[in-house]
Amino acid sequence: MNPAAAADYAERHGLEALRIERDGDVVFERYAPNFDSAKPHALYSGTKSFWGIAAVAAEEGGFLKLDETVGETFESWRHGEKALVTLRQLLQLTSGIGFGGLGNAVPLYAKALAVELKNEPGSKFTYGGIPLQVFGAVLAQKLTSSGLTPHDYLRERILQPIGLELGSWRKLADGTQPLPTGAFVSAQEWCKFGSLVLNGGTHHGSSIVSPAAIARCFIGSAANPRYGLAWWLSPLLNIPDIAYASGSGGQALYLIRSERTIVAKFGRSNSYSHETFLRRLTS
Repeated sequence: MNPAAAADYAERHGLEALRIERDGDVVFERYAPNFDSAKPHALYSGTKSFWGIAAVAAEEGGFLKLDETVGETFESWRHGEKALVTLRQLLQLTSGIGFGGLGNAVPLYAKALAVELKNEPGSKFTYGGIPLQVFGAVLAQKLTSSGLTPHDYLRERILQPIGLELGSWRKLADGTQPLPTGAFVSAQEWCKFGSLVLNGGTHHGSSIVSPAAIARCFIGSAANPRYGLAWWLSPLLNIPDIAYASGSGGQALYLIRSERTIVAKFGRSNSYSHETFLRRLTS
């Protein structure tokens, strides 16, 4: 691996933080003058990856099934093509919902549920935030009896057991927190999440989520073989076991399973390329 070459590329594209861990040890770091490993940074759509893991944990816990339809929870989704939409398709961004709902345009749950489909469910991959909000509405309804919100569930089920401290998570107009974006996390804390996933759901010898459940996050769809349950899959044909969370401006959490390597990277450039960074890193 060549961390310095990857860091040099990232630095030319607004690098703010880069932390590389291998087998639990920090092997490389580089930070902009105003950053360090402990300073929280906006993940933007890198936030989505939390929900793939939360979804398979919720399935394991009996709260939901990935292949159940939204209509099993909401009557308004029991008619027409909406009746075909599954929770898996929401997380794979193949539900038929059109582009939108990113950044400051994330809709409240009710508005997300009222959206009309643009495509036949399962037929097309369309990036956006609305499907995650529909998933959030379903999960919120299923958690009603427990008194937990989706974010409470994520914290109690996943983040607290691994000791991950969030910097903050922005709120929408009604006080709820968005699912597709909004988390602020430091590089060292994001690596804790990466470690859980890289280690098949195990944290310091304790099983948080089963390996079989974690593996379900990294199966692509027919519409987009390179996108699993809120995780991007490898852009490099010669290293197929890469997976990563991706956010606007060059935010990334890379997992290279064959190398036992986790990379947390923050930046501020729309010209940054994940594929280029990974080619330099793995050269």
